[in-house]
Amino acid sequence: MRKKVIAGNWKMNKVMTEAEDFVREAGQQLPAGNNIDAIVCAPFPFLPELVKLAQNTRLKIAAQTMHYEENGAFTGEVSPLMLKNIGVSHVVIGHSERRQYYNETDDTVNKKAHAAFKHSLTPIVCVGETLEEREANDTKAVVETQVQKALAHLTHEQIAQTIIAYEPIWAIGTGKTASSADANEVCTHIRQVIAALTDSSTAEQVIIQYGGSVKPANIDELLAQSDIDGALVGGASLEVDSFLKLVEAGAK
Repeated sequence: MRKKVIAGNWKMNKVMTEAEDFVREAGQQLPAGNNIDAIVCAPFPFLPELVKLAQNTRLKIAAQTMHYEENGAFTGEVSPLMLKNIGVSHVVIGHSERRQYYNETDDTVNKKAHAAFKHSLTPIVCVGETLEEREANDTKAVVETQVQKALAHLTHEQIAQTIIAYEPIWAIGTGKTASSADANEVCTHIRQVIAALTDSSTAEQVIIQYGGSVKPANIDELLAQSDIDGALVGGASLEVDSFLKLVEAGAK
């Protein structure tokens, strides 16, 4: 049975003291059990200290993006080698805001996925359609292409370890949420796409999250769906109490 994974994406929020207080408090209160992973995706400046604070807790620390090269003349970038060296366990790849504002492409998403596995980082690969694509009934085709390109040339074992986050772009930070049934339909399609790339056994191992205005009020309904294995959460992950409620829902 697949475990649930709740990942809080802080985006460009908090200062160091706030981040430290959050991790101290959350780390002490996380529910026990092997069926849930709780992850904080924090800004780069916080990562080294948060990794230290999360030691001896069940909280995992992730980066929000990275470059695919180990080193080089890439001013302002952070490499997978750097992230691994400080003890980060996960990295978000291909978030829609990175695609929209920072020229992330399906090709760079794939390069970053390969780089993540080379350095023993677990990639959280984001896919999702725009409102225009959804209204044109292109959701499944768009997401299918993104998944296929993101996972290209990875081994079956690597794909099984990849976390896919389905985030309809029109639902991110808008207060709008895909219905649980609609979200699950796309997540089911993602699993079918992965099965076609690999095999059904591999596809059944892949953790697929939903993201897009997830909050304590709707998390139970989303997690009750057959192919939704967790959530990548923005605003509702910024407060400890809200984040813990999401994690507790996944631990049920």
